[in-house]
Amino acid sequence: MVDTMDIAQQRQAERLAQDIAAVTQRPKGVSAFFCEECDSAIPEARRRALNGVSRCVGCQELAERRARHYQGGV
Repeated sequence: MVDTMDIAQQRQAERLAQDIAAVTQRPKGVSAFFCEECDSAIPEARRRALNGVSRCVGCQELAERRARHYQGGV
């Protein structure tokens, strides 16, 4: 016998799967040739590996560290 809690959990899991699919499957923009932060060239290998990349590795690492810092280290 299925109760309302099971149905609610199933719907929540389905919605989460839909939300994840929507984010991971959305088209991304064209990768930039130069970093939007420091204007240095973004290597071709990085542009090919990450569709829509806009920062060099160093600037991306800094941006991610800043984001973690402002989110309380999460």
